[in-house]
Amino acid sequence: MASFAKFGNDLYTGERSFNIVGRRKLWYTIAAVMILISVVGPFVRGGFVFGIEFTGGSEFVISEVSNQDQTVATDAIASIVPEAVPKVSTVGASEVRVQTDQLTSDDTRAVRAALATAYEVPETEVAASFIGPSWGADITGQALRALVVFLVLAGTVMAIYFRTWKMSAAAMVALLHDLVITAGIYGLIGFEITPAAVIGFLTILGYSLYDTVVVFDKIRENTSEDGPGSRRTFADSVNLAVNQTLVRSINTSVVAALPVASILFIGAFVLGAGTLRDISLALLIGILVGTYSTIFIAAPLYSQLRTREPATHKRDKKALAAKASAQSTSSQSASAGSESVTA
Repeated sequence: MASFAKFGNDLYTGERSFNIVGRRKLWYTIAAVMILISVVGPFVRGGFVFGIEFTGGSEFVISEVSNQDQTVATDAIASIVPEAVPKVSTVGASEVRVQTDQLTSDDTRAVRAALATAYEVPETEVAASFIGPSWGADITGQALRALVVFLVLAGTVMAIYFRTWKMSAAAMVALLHDLVITAGIYGLIGFEITPAAVIGFLTILGYSLYDTVVVFDKIRENTSEDGPGSRRTFADSVNLAVNQTLVRSINTSVVAALPVASILFIGAFVLGAGTLRDISLALLIGILVGTYSTIFIAAPLYSQLRTREPATHKRDKKALAAKASAQSTSSQSASAGSESVTA
């Protein structure tokens, strides 16, 4: 712990530094490759897997079963509707959930009776429900509207708070990066996208934005301290701010990821609760991706946008000249001292 604390202190004082801003092309390349895989990969695999809430269909939940063998449900469905392709999963320790394509009322009653017989439970223990595709379309539309509203409001507030649209633009690029990669991982692995997962997607945007604001606050503090005689370029000040907040970002991510991972484990393997699993999985992926984007995308991109300004470019030239002059003076002093000792 002491060594880690010293590591963080060295980063904060500048005694140790990672050249994050200066290697921005490498981070952009990594991000571009990840985004390309996230966009193309799911379609190569066969497309995204959407839950019944988006596609519509019939759902049956059998409660108080003593045997959660999923093949029992598959055989029962096939005996009534042979062309159906059921999706069977267990919920908790005594429930089985079966999802199929849209069934008629007669088929629904027959399947309900068949499932009750197959699992040896009263028919009252088999709950049947139907979700129409129009409802799924409404959910999709609301999710997209919520995303657009969030991005617009967040971008506007950040532009007002930091008094520059460039910080806001860099933060929005990082948010879109997080969203695309998180959704892409879902598609690549084949996880089902449900309304709970969408809630998780929107939640991670808030987390990523919080982490970005913390780093940007430090960037603003450092750059505002740079006077006309400063030896730090704008990129140097941004890089220092990223290093100063690096340990905090890591600690925040670890503290946030551990309970989310616990919820994911409990929801997926202990309780079998799909909602907990979907939300926590999206959060876990988003926390990791959001931490990366804040450090390696948002900050370097903001530095790049600002260094192209004529005023910043002019000040950077003065800073580089002052730094070169100081190094030259130091070298001459060291050389003079060496000659004095020799004499």
